[in-house]
Amino acid sequence: MEYNKKGGSRDRLCPARGDMTIREQTEEQEFKIFSPYAAFSRNTRGRDRAEEPCDIRTEYQRDRDRILHSKSFRRLKQKTQVFLIPEGDHYRTRLTHTLEVSQLSRTIAKALRLNEDLADAIALGHDLGHTPFGHAGERALDAVCPFGFAHYEQSVRVVELLEKKGEGLNLTWEVRDGIRNHRTAGTPATLEGQIVRYCDKIAYINHDIDDAERAGILSESDIPEESRRIMGDTTRKRLNTLIHDVVRNSEGQSRIVMSERMESAMKYLRAFMFQHVYRNSRAKGEETKAVRMLQELYHFYVENPDRLPEEYRYLMREKGEAKERVVCDYIAGMTDSYSIHVYKELFVPKAWGFSATETVPDEQHPV
Repeated sequence: MEYNKKGGSRDRLCPARGDMTIREQTEEQEFKIFSPYAAFSRNTRGRDRAEEPCDIRTEYQRDRDRILHSKSFRRLKQKTQVFLIPEGDHYRTRLTHTLEVSQLSRTIAKALRLNEDLADAIALGHDLGHTPFGHAGERALDAVCPFGFAHYEQSVRVVELLEKKGEGLNLTWEVRDGIRNHRTAGTPATLEGQIVRYCDKIAYINHDIDDAERAGILSESDIPEESRRIMGDTTRKRLNTLIHDVVRNSEGQSRIVMSERMESAMKYLRAFMFQHVYRNSRAKGEETKAVRMLQELYHFYVENPDRLPEEYRYLMREKGEAKERVVCDYIAGMTDSYSIHVYKELFVPKAWGFSATETVPDEQHPV
């Protein structure tokens, strides 16, 4: 044990030279505690660019921190989850959705003795590439961009290229794989990634029901009776039921699974939400405007790439990125409110008036 100048013992976060670092101790503990199916931090496939290891944090902890401190993560607080620009403090945004996915993923990973830090990093990064106005914005860009647009691929592009002015966050392979494959059709390589894939759906189905009920679009009695009987008749009960089902059926297994009965019930409830909320004319009445707005922004910047911010022009000039792709990068990175602001600046005439000392021609005064 080393001692500081005041005579007290030095914090154990700074072990004596020659001892194992905190990170190495944590990695050793993983082999003692984790399930054999876990993704062990020491066995990561690594980063595209080699880096000196941290003496305190494992590689997945570093990835989590990099995502948490990124600009794209902060912007999620002003991006649509389901309802466009909702009036009310308690509706979910893309950020609160992400935090709920993270919490559910950590709970399951810990219960199954898997790598909680890896699950957390994947969950925090899974929606970084989402457009303003949610899936409506995603469809808008996919329809006009010749390369297509998918938010899960864009999330990977954010962490590999767009963050840190074209350098990316240099995350581990496992985190990027989990982000890319969190969609329904994805096949994550790690169990931690498979957890996030399930928790994304568990979270959004249940919190979207909660928001829809708050908005007066649904009431609990509208939820199919079979779904309420199997999963529960409140958001809390449904979350509890689904999480326990995943844990019970995945414990000691080499993949993350739900029981057939529960998965079928969740799919049925998801289909119900598509019919009654996600495609509801009342809830989605403004989406046509949002789609048109984003597509007009896209066409403007494709025709005027010199009007893009310098960091995006740099991607075209120095990185050889296609103009259409970079325009999508810029628009996808906007928050809901900023995209409206930019649209107004470009297309809406500014108010104009006379000063108090100016004379208004008589013909402008109605009699």
